Amino acid sequence: MTEWVHDLPDGIFEWIAEVGDGKITRLRRHVARREAWIVDVTRPDGSVLEGFLRLQRDTYGNPRLLERETRILQALGQNDIPVPEIHGWNPELRATLMARDPGRSDLDAIKDPAQQRAVMEDFVRIVARFHTIDLDTLGLDDIMAPRPQTPTACALDEVDRVLAQMGRPLEDCDDPLTVYGIDWLRRFAPEKVARVSLVQGDTGPVNFMFQGDRVSSVIDWELGHYGDPLEDLGNIMVRELYNPSGGLDGLFELYERESGIPYDRFRARYYAVQQNVRGMMGIHAICNAAPPSQPLAWYLCYRYLGDRATAQMLAAAMEIEVARPETPDDKDKVDPLVAGALYAQEHDVAPRLDDPFARQRSVQTMTLIRCIDRRARFGAWHEDEETRDLTELLGKRPANAAIGNKQLCDLIRERALEDAPLIRFLTRKAYRDEWLYEPVTVLYPNRVWSEID
Repeated sequence: MTEWVHDLPDGIFEWIAEVGDGKITRLRRHVARREAWIVDVTRPDGSVLEGFLRLQRDTYGNPRLLERETRILQALGQNDIPVPEIHGWNPELRATLMARDPGRSDLDAIKDPAQQRAVMEDFVRIVARFHTIDLDTLGLDDIMAPRPQTPTACALDEVDRVLAQMGRPLEDCDDPLTVYGIDWLRRFAPEKVARVSLVQGDTGPVNFMFQGDRVSSVIDWELGHYGDPLEDLGNIMVRELYNPSGGLDGLFELYERESGIPYDRFRARYYAVQQNVRGMMGIHAICNAAPPSQPLAWYLCYRYLGDRATAQMLAAAMEIEVARPETPDDKDKVDPLVAGALYAQEHDVAPRLDDPFARQRSVQTMTLIRCIDRRARFGAWHEDEETRDLTELLGKRPANAAIGNKQLCDLIRERALEDAPLIRFLTRKAYRDEWLYEPVTVLYPNRVWSEID
């Protein structure tokens, strides 16, 4: 095992070998945002346990996050929901070894619309099934947050938990989209809920595996909690935005028929906003102070695509038309220093990397270099445009965009501005931010919301 390059905690090899009843014969870092490893254990009889190792080193405000996910998977497996089998959980190492699904998660890469549709319909039926499980039979109350007692709690408890985990009061936030988004969620929280269910909290394409035209396992339950089942419909909208999988036409009506839970378009849009707002709070925090080891290019992509999508969905929910702002010609010549760094990475470094994780990091490095160059070329234009828009909202020109955004946040907290001009400003700002950071947002190019009935 010494030939493997790793920084895994002491004792984990011995634990994996004991759980798998054999010898570790394969170990590779999985290309994912959260730490995971591909691991095979070969037993004395020649059979192989094909495992997927998940670790939780950072607590993210909850040291039992992975334990909760593991318990949810175990409970769902006992209720005939297709999820990965759990081989072992180690509380000291905060590590879970689960079965590795041989299927695929990239439904957006499938070229056959009929296959995409079949998989999505199968997935929606599975969602309907786990939403209707009696919570008392799951045995999860000791590790889950308390069940929400009101529709408002269903809508806002997870938002409030994320705020608490941030360790920074909302009064100190200087991002107007976050401040407005949270205020909007509070003002428009649904007044009724059909039932309280176990929801995945981040469900949809990529967070399930499929084989052929069937879902083989629903994965990534890290954000699982009790709440309004329609929250997961909003989640599906968000994940289908990032990973277009044939659209959503008619799928939520299918969900209603399968589950008996009424579907409502505004509530689905509400929870799409909710998912984005609570997700973007953490993404913003990471982007503002990311450790060098983190995949910053991906986080920046999520941030600027996510902000634009949030603003767009706010406009859709409120039925407000927003025009896309004009942007300058971006065909200026790249700085020679930038061109040299990019050439070296693309032609001299990346082709010689055999490890998939290292190759991805090389691509991310090139992406960040392009971002630095683009900010240098267009940063002044971006500042001028944002300051001009802020002047219209504030009634006077701020010293700069950062100060103007702080002043705008104060007005949002005071509810001193109407929704329509605020949403138009936030959407225009998000479009410009996404354009400025185009080198990272091309990781998810041309993403648009799918229509829903």
